[in-house]
Amino acid sequence: MFGEGFLDAEVPDDTHVVSPGLSLPLEPVGDLGVAVREALESPLNSPPLAEVARGAGRVTIAFDDPTVPCFAPMWPTAIPIVLETLERAGVARDRVTLLCANALHRQFPTDELAKLIGADLAREFAAGGRLLCHDAEDPDGLEHLGDTEAGHPVDISRHVTESDLTIYVNASTTRGFSGGWKSVCVGLSSYRSIRSHHDPDTMSMSLDRNRMHEILDAMGRVAVDRLGRDRVFKIETLLANPLQVHRIVAGDVDACRRVVLDTTRAHQPARRELLKEKTDVVLYGVPDWSPYAAFSFTNPILTLVSTGLGYLGGMIEALGRPGCTVILATPCPDRWDHEHHPSYREVWDRVLPVTRDPYEARELFEPELAKREEYIARYRTGFGFHPTHPVMALYPLKRLRHAGGVIVAGAESPDVVRHVGFEPADSVEQALDMARDVHGPAPSVALVPYPPAMNRQ
Repeated sequence: MFGEGFLDAEVPDDTHVVSPGLSLPLEPVGDLGVAVREALESPLNSPPLAEVARGAGRVTIAFDDPTVPCFAPMWPTAIPIVLETLERAGVARDRVTLLCANALHRQFPTDELAKLIGADLAREFAAGGRLLCHDAEDPDGLEHLGDTEAGHPVDISRHVTESDLTIYVNASTTRGFSGGWKSVCVGLSSYRSIRSHHDPDTMSMSLDRNRMHEILDAMGRVAVDRLGRDRVFKIETLLANPLQVHRIVAGDVDACRRVVLDTTRAHQPARRELLKEKTDVVLYGVPDWSPYAAFSFTNPILTLVSTGLGYLGGMIEALGRPGCTVILATPCPDRWDHEHHPSYREVWDRVLPVTRDPYEARELFEPELAKREEYIARYRTGFGFHPTHPVMALYPLKRLRHAGGVIVAGAESPDVVRHVGFEPADSVEQALDMARDVHGPAPSVALVPYPPAMNRQ
C-alpha cells in the first residue's frame, strides 16, 4: 500500500517477503446471529445472560467505539439480540442505556453511531437520551473503586457501577492488545486511570507476559471485588479477518480472554519467529489509515508515527536487527482535522521540535496538556480527541531505540518527514540506495506487504 493506492518498486531479488499475519487462518461463522445467541445461552464461567439479567432494574450495554478495526456487522447484530434476551428476562428497553466506550478517543454524534450500530437502534435510544458516549473527564460520571495492589487507580463510569448489570459488546481482538478488562477499564475509565498503564513501555500487543493487561487484570479484580462477579457480562469477538467473524464467546471477562488468546496463539505465529535471521532493512508501505481517523482523516503524526511505527511497526523488532533501517512508503499528506484532532497540530509544532523521545514527551508535555481547559472542552462537547492523545500517538517513536533510522519514500513534503527526524527519499529505490550507504552494498531486506485499509466513513 502507498496511501490510498499502490506503488511499484524494484527491490533486491533476495528480498524476504513476510506476511503481516493480520488475518487468522480461521473459518468465518456461517450465521453471525446464531453465533451470538449460542454464546449468550452457553457462556463461559457464567449462567446464561437471560438468567444473569433476571431482576435487573437498570442495565448498560457498552460497546466498542468506531476506532475498532471490525467491518463485520457485529454491533447491529449483537446489540438487538442482547436487547431481545433482556426483554425475555423481564428488562424493558426503556431501562437500558447504550454506551459507546470511547475512552480518550473522541465522542461520536448520533449519525456516526448510527453507521455502527444501525439507524433504527440509534434513533430509538438517542430519542430517549439513552445513546451516550463515555466522558473520561466527567467527575460526576466516574466512580473510584479503589487502587490495585500496585497503586493503580481504578475509575469506572457510573453507568457501570450504578447499573445492576453491564453487558459489554467487544467487536474485535487484535493479538494481545484489545479485549479482556481493557474494554471496561480503559474504554469506560478516566484519564488518571488510563495514564497508569498507557506509556511507551507498557502498551503492548504481546500474547504472553503483556504488562498492560497484567495491570488491567488487576484493575478488573478490584472491580469484581467492589461490584460482584456477575455485574459485568462480556461478549468477545475473534475475527477471521476485518470483514468476517470467526467466533463469539461470552460470559466471564477473564474466561473469554483466555479462549481468545489460546485460539490466537494456536493460529498466529509469534512475529519474532517469522524469519530465521534478522535483516538490515525492514520495508513496508503505509496505507492512508488510522483507527483514530474514523469519520475523519489522517495527519502526519498518525501516518508516520502512530500507524507507521506503531500499528504496523511491530515487524521492526521482529524482522530487523538492532540498528536496522526502516523504510516507510507513504505520500503522508500535510493535512490536519482541527475539529476531531484539536491538539494534534500543537503537539506537532511544539513537542517534536523539543524532543522526539516519547518518554520525555510524556513527562514534559502530557501533564500540562491534560489540564488545558479549551482542549478538555473540545473533548467533552466538541467531538475532539482528548488533549493528551497526540502525545500517546508519539509513543511508537520508542522503536528508534532498536532501529538505526527511518527513511520515508514518496512523501509529498520532505519537510514533513524531516520534522519527525526521519529522512526523505523520492522513491523506494532511492531509499534502498540510502540504506546501502549505511549497511553496505548488499543489505538484507524484509518486505512486509500490508493489505489495503480504509478509514471508517
